[in-house]
Amino acid sequence: MAAEIVNPRSGSSAEEGARDEPFDPAFALHRGGKMAVRATVPVRDADDLSLAYTPGVAKVCTAIAEQPELVHDYTWKSQVVAVVTDGSAVLGLGDIGPEASLPVMEGKAILFKQFGGVDAVPIALDCREVDDLVETVARMAPSFGGINLEDISAPRCFDVERRLQERLDIPVFHDDQHGTAVVTLAALRNAAKLTGRTLGDLRAVVSGAGAAGVAIARILVEAGIGDVAVCDRKGIVSRDREDLTDVKRELAGFTNKAGVVGSLESALDGADVFIGVSGGTVPERAVATMAPNALIFAMANPNPEIHPDVAHRYAAVVATGRSDYPNQINNVLAFPGIFAGALQVRASRITEGMKLAAAEALAAVVADELSADRVIPSPFDERVAPAVTAAVAAAARADGVARR
Repeated sequence: MAAEIVNPRSGSSAEEGARDEPFDPAFALHRGGKMAVRATVPVRDADDLSLAYTPGVAKVCTAIAEQPELVHDYTWKSQVVAVVTDGSAVLGLGDIGPEASLPVMEGKAILFKQFGGVDAVPIALDCREVDDLVETVARMAPSFGGINLEDISAPRCFDVERRLQERLDIPVFHDDQHGTAVVTLAALRNAAKLTGRTLGDLRAVVSGAGAAGVAIARILVEAGIGDVAVCDRKGIVSRDREDLTDVKRELAGFTNKAGVVGSLESALDGADVFIGVSGGTVPERAVATMAPNALIFAMANPNPEIHPDVAHRYAAVVATGRSDYPNQINNVLAFPGIFAGALQVRASRITEGMKLAAAEALAAVVADELSADRVIPSPFDERVAPAVTAAVAAAARADGVARR
């Protein structure tokens, strides 16, 4: 139903025919968009105008031309991120195109500001080829201090991110991959601690070999997980399969040390951890075969792969991607602080060490308050962004990618 029909503008021609339609607060909230640009300096008179624009601005432009690094001090560059999508894999909506993706990108931008103090600009691109995406983003990169790639479908998202990281000297971060991975690792660290184990004691199964699943597997291995197997629609991603893409072949090379083959159900037999980023439904009979004190992170939205009521029958800790259950695995816990930390030190990129530091800092926020319903902080916990920002900035300096 069109927004103008659901919530007609006062005096619009649609108003008469829509009076009986129910009021929808989502349309009301989004009318006119959710964000705007505002000036940070006054333009009240001719003197202000001459400083903010010509002729005063020419002095600043000339200085930057002579010393390019001054762009960080005298423009917004070091404080702003581009939130870029092609609309091909939007939330749970799929390929809805660039225009329809804009409400989500605006939402992401205001989350950057609300939770990390970082300004962000939503940019929806009308192109799909990897070459076109890379070239377009690279050409607009001089205006920004970082690039947050969003809702670009796999496997293209891997190539787009990798090529932009190689080409640009600012952070490029695909949040669907790494934001999810950071928050998952943080919650899993605390869940293991709560049940008297370490990451090294755990065998995990990841359902989904897309953007999030690959990144989760990678960060778990980096963090020292005992073992992790990743499953796609055809079963466990293993070296014996001949149908693997390049990304999945690489994935098979550093996961599944036990050499398990077969279906997701067979992988779950005796597993300590289930991590769902795929949708679909896992049969209860398969959940029942997991090890005692299982940890179940069923994160598909709006329908978790394992319903929490079922998960609680077998698991010591249950997490979802939903806000109406405890332990929400929400990317907003990660990306605002990660970018805030990276921008603070003008990092040239976001390293694996910075992601691990973000996860450790996030876990530490509630480390002394752990319970089965609290292995990860709330997005509204005011301790989160400062902790992640400081940890990421320190890690950037340790990894040699900080420029101040």
